[in-house]
Amino acid sequence: MCGIIGIVGNEPVAGRLIDGLKRMEYRGYDSAGICTIDSGELIRRRAEGKLANLIAEVAANPAPGNVGIAHTRWATHGAPTTKNAHPHATGEVAIVHNGIIENYAPLRAELVERGRTFQSETDSEIVAHLISEQVEVGRSPQEAVAEVLPRLRGAFALAIAFRSHPDLLIGARLGSPLVVGLGEGETYLGSDALALASLTQQIAYLEEGDWTVISRDGVQIFDRENLSVEREVVMSGASAVAIEKGPFDHFMQKEIFEQPTVVAQTLRSYLRPLERKVALPQIDFDITAINRITIVACGTSYYAAMVAKYWFESFARVPVDIDFASEFRYREPILEEGGLALFISQSGETADTLAALRHCKAKGQVIAVVVNVPTSTMAREADLLLPTHAGPEIGVASTKAFTCQLAVLAALAAHFAVKKGRMSAEEEAEIVNHLLEAPAALNAALDHDDDIKAMAPLIAPARDVLYLGRGADFPLALEGALKLKEISYIHAEGYAAGEMKHGPIALIDKDVPVIVLAPSGPLFEKTVSNMQEVAARGGRIVLISDEQGLAEAGAACMATIAMPKVHPLIAPLVYAVPVQLLAYHVACLKGTDVDQPRNLAKSVTVE
Repeated sequence: MCGIIGIVGNEPVAGRLIDGLKRMEYRGYDSAGICTIDSGELIRRRAEGKLANLIAEVAANPAPGNVGIAHTRWATHGAPTTKNAHPHATGEVAIVHNGIIENYAPLRAELVERGRTFQSETDSEIVAHLISEQVEVGRSPQEAVAEVLPRLRGAFALAIAFRSHPDLLIGARLGSPLVVGLGEGETYLGSDALALASLTQQIAYLEEGDWTVISRDGVQIFDRENLSVEREVVMSGASAVAIEKGPFDHFMQKEIFEQPTVVAQTLRSYLRPLERKVALPQIDFDITAINRITIVACGTSYYAAMVAKYWFESFARVPVDIDFASEFRYREPILEEGGLALFISQSGETADTLAALRHCKAKGQVIAVVVNVPTSTMAREADLLLPTHAGPEIGVASTKAFTCQLAVLAALAAHFAVKKGRMSAEEEAEIVNHLLEAPAALNAALDHDDDIKAMAPLIAPARDVLYLGRGADFPLALEGALKLKEISYIHAEGYAAGEMKHGPIALIDKDVPVIVLAPSGPLFEKTVSNMQEVAARGGRIVLISDEQGLAEAGAACMATIAMPKVHPLIAPLVYAVPVQLLAYHVACLKGTDVDQPRNLAKSVTVE
């Protein structure tokens, strides 16, 4: 979601602040702004819409100064207008904020009663006023922040600038990530390591409740008790090159085509090809004692969890519950002693998934996380960290993170089965062989890009699209529908194919394309029967299957997409490619913003 960057520098910072914001465009935003300190003044420049508007504003009205903060905002409280854009400021203090101040209403009423005047509709502006009140009565920036932070409920990452102290910035975090960067005579704040990639590789992750004072002399970090603490300085490994599109038109397109490579490098961490065995990181708990698995995730990661449920239950015979993170805590779930809670997240910072993790930890569950950012909050709080090694995913619509999640989950399910005595060495070797085939199969799927692009005009005019699948292909139907909704803004729904006759078939007519995911195999004939039900009612069918399946059922279809013949284990990874490419090409045809679709954010750091 919202992106934060701050610089205490030795030279003008406006250009570098904007460059940092560019590196966080992938997070999703609808306005942006910067504030610098120069000659005892807070100089603010803000604009709604894309960063190009802010760049034009700064070009017309420069923002000099060697210290500053900047922000990309994804609207929560208040419309995405210039007056609601960050930074928010008083005469003394400017702040940028990621998160939600849940008790902003009583705090705002209290401030209004004391005569404070607000310029925006946001919850964030109250933080500027609360800190400003403290500064105006003579407290130092450190004293002011220490006084105000305990009054804030909710989630926040903050960067704070002070008019009368142009040599420092203060950052704070609770529930939203914030990192500190160390340079040569300079220091930095950022929402993530990528924001600081062009500035420094030396970073320290603030822990929950930490706040920090950064200056040219260095960094001081305090915990929520205001005690001075040390946080480990690590090399971030974030690369500026990682956010270059190269020869591709969009980051999403680049990331779709990276999947054979990143799935292969992910599997290298979990398989021993010569021994034909699954090899996980060091595990400090007894897998044989795990009697139930609870998987929690959001969005695309939730559909990876649905596929994993099939694998865990069929391979290891361990019962699996899956939940949307946003609903999990509120239904008071029953968490049995000896259970494993598994969390899936691209960023490792998703607010409701992180809250669910902490709920499970408090209930005594073993915590495992599948994440793409091994330094994220979830990763640091887990008992078992399972990185996906997908590399930075910039496109808001997740692609390569999804297939890498599936690769990790398949290996984990097989490992559980072996440890529980449910899978023989021969069966394990067969599973490893099939997983090792996945990168080549993904490459073969990508070879049909031109065919999928050619059929996009058949889907683009539709107002409604249905996706159907059975077994582990049902979650892929849901994922295909989500991708189409996310980036083309066409209403789409995914259904288990056998459920069509229980209601959704009423939607079928000649204007509703129906996309069927049906690799040949045990469930193919039943899926073909469902296709015939659709065809009998005038539905226009797109069949995604292998050559055998297309030969048996493709004649009556509006269009077909050929996939390589693969083992059912890796079919979800392979069939992700055509639904991603179809959504991508339809969105391009409609002229939408593929990488930054409206209203969406990459990392959802508020509940």
